[in-house]
Amino acid sequence: MNIMKSMTGFCGRALFSCLIGLFAATGARAQQELDVIRNWMLYSDAPNSLYHHLAAEAFGYLEKRAATIASLHSLPQWQQRQQWLRQTLGEAVGAFPEKTPLHPRVTSVRQKDDYRVENIIYESQPGLYVTGSLFVPGNLKKGSKAPAILYCSGHSATGYRSPAYQRVILNLVKKGFVVFAFDPIGQGERLEYYDAAAGKSRHKWPSNEHSYPGAQVFITGQTLAMYMIWDGIRAVDFLLTRKEVDPARIGITGRSGGGTQCAYIAAFDDRISVSAPENYITSFTRLYQSIGPQDAEQNFPGGISRGLDMGDLLTVRAPKPCLMITTTRDMFSIQGAEETAGEVSAAYSAYDKKDNFLMVTDDAPHASTKKNREALYTFLRKHLHHPGTVTDEEIQPLSAEELQVTETGQISTSLKGETIYSLNLKAAQAKHAALQAARKQTTTYLPAMLESARKLSGYRTPTTDGAPVFTGRLQKEGYVIEKTFIKGEGDYVIPYLLLKPANTNNKAIIYLHPSGKAADAAAGGKMETLVKQGFTVLAPDMAGTGETGPGAFRGDSYIDSISYNLWFASIQTGRSITGIRAADVTKLAKLLVKTYGVKEVYGFAQKEMAPVMLHAAAFSKEITRIALVSPCVSWFSILSGRIYQPGFIQNAVAGSAGVYDLPDLAASLAPRRLLITGPTDGTGGEQQGGTEDLTFIQTMYSTRQAEDQLRIIPSGPVENLQDALLWWLKD
Repeated sequence: MNIMKSMTGFCGRALFSCLIGLFAATGARAQQELDVIRNWMLYSDAPNSLYHHLAAEAFGYLEKRAATIASLHSLPQWQQRQQWLRQTLGEAVGAFPEKTPLHPRVTSVRQKDDYRVENIIYESQPGLYVTGSLFVPGNLKKGSKAPAILYCSGHSATGYRSPAYQRVILNLVKKGFVVFAFDPIGQGERLEYYDAAAGKSRHKWPSNEHSYPGAQVFITGQTLAMYMIWDGIRAVDFLLTRKEVDPARIGITGRSGGGTQCAYIAAFDDRISVSAPENYITSFTRLYQSIGPQDAEQNFPGGISRGLDMGDLLTVRAPKPCLMITTTRDMFSIQGAEETAGEVSAAYSAYDKKDNFLMVTDDAPHASTKKNREALYTFLRKHLHHPGTVTDEEIQPLSAEELQVTETGQISTSLKGETIYSLNLKAAQAKHAALQAARKQTTTYLPAMLESARKLSGYRTPTTDGAPVFTGRLQKEGYVIEKTFIKGEGDYVIPYLLLKPANTNNKAIIYLHPSGKAADAAAGGKMETLVKQGFTVLAPDMAGTGETGPGAFRGDSYIDSISYNLWFASIQTGRSITGIRAADVTKLAKLLVKTYGVKEVYGFAQKEMAPVMLHAAAFSKEITRIALVSPCVSWFSILSGRIYQPGFIQNAVAGSAGVYDLPDLAASLAPRRLLITGPTDGTGGEQQGGTEDLTFIQTMYSTRQAEDQLRIIPSGPVENLQDALLWWLKD
């Protein structure tokens, strides 16, 4: 029987014509009259509330860590701490691959008056090519060995070819050091997203070249730091193959993003005798208080919750010589740098090697200065036993052509080797295959999966504390809009609109929109259509949306205005933004029943908010039926494509690959009624029916004899979508 004909008297197609606009573009921003907390001074910083909540989580762990550090007074205690750090850092970064042949080759040689440059390619993993240049002093005597410096580049699109980095490199080689500078992932000749037609990366900044693939790596349960550290470890392997290099005198330095690499690589490679990170080291407390977490490679999943801080990267190496190079106006807090230096110095003092650790500071922004460069030369000469001048000389930078390693200037067009995406895809596919195998255990799989999903997402069963605060009412034809807020999981509030019909059917719909509560609340809009059918509609601003976001983390419009860094802030504390938001949805569902007397609660979510609703419904029985509009069907679909929709990332869960995915949560809802309409893949493109993700949901509904409670409708004729919505809403 035609569903529409069977529902005569319930509603007509005309009434639902605007509701179908859900599948079209989002409407214009609602009027300010729908703001709930606009004039509440206590919540004047509400747009940053999610960040503050994540920071508070971090501070709790960091305070516990500070107490641990304060209790260390003897060398055995510090050594025990170092042993713990080696293990914990290893767990946080992830296992390194096995060492395979480097296959190094020199692609060209440039002879200068007092040094030569060999442009080199090596493989840090099979097929993962690393480009670099070896600078060899010209005055080396035959058979003699010189100290070597591994130079790590900061976030320059050209890598070490930047004149600022060349100044340090060429000064070092003129002072008798062998220097090997290599391109980090996503920079120089290793652009992961090179646009050959445009002759540059499709991303605006090198940071995006890191965070875009880094996000996929996090979902797979690995870290971009592992890949970048391994490149550096293999660079040391390469240096040790060179007859000019003294293996007992190897140092490492780098500024900014290079300072990050320097600190990380040195922490994991004992063959490095001296390290000198510049313009990076601060503390996580000061980082979260100031600019917040940064690029993917600078974050470890659960790093802070494990008890780690930046100082640990230096402490773990004590008493090996280490120079912290800082500037007072750096974007990385100088206060944090000073506090971290005090902590690290205590470890060196325990070894009675206080002189092996030094912090040098110049009054400058995030930049290299003559004072700091000369301090670097002095420190390296002293601790690598290589006396001589420490004067910073003027140099003539080499041209891009002279430092070009590959034939075309890019690995992607010269060698077509592996990328972080391609390597991560292999890992993701292996984990997904294991997940598929686990899904066949239909009787035991879903309960175990739900427990794992709770832990991994960081979901915490919400409390029922806090009463709603009523801030205003708008009278509409046939219903009212009440403006209210309630305390969320942390010290923030959830503003919400409560649309109450004149004639209620005692049912409510929690309505999630990625733009917040006001997106579809205007007169004649989608929510009005629902309330006029007797449904109470609760539309919240999930933390980080609407009046509570996006705050300072607006992201880069070049990559779809998504803030990776806010997501990274949650990852560091072992939480997920989805888990936090899902708990708040559960609290709202309980509120509807307890406070507003609703008999049944439905969940409705659009696009990026679909994972939030899925988690809330899977972890709580209060939500009795669920509708998902244009959802991404799986996180695996995000991992499967080299190009994906960045907007899907913020509600993903790090480490979920191989443990659970969105179809698992959807399948666990059976026999509750579930509507999925207009499903998409990770690119945002339409997901065709019959795919593995959708088939699994259908199979589980069939196993539980609930086939009639599931509808999956692709984008199509309006009539089909109307029928599906009517089916979902009807008794």
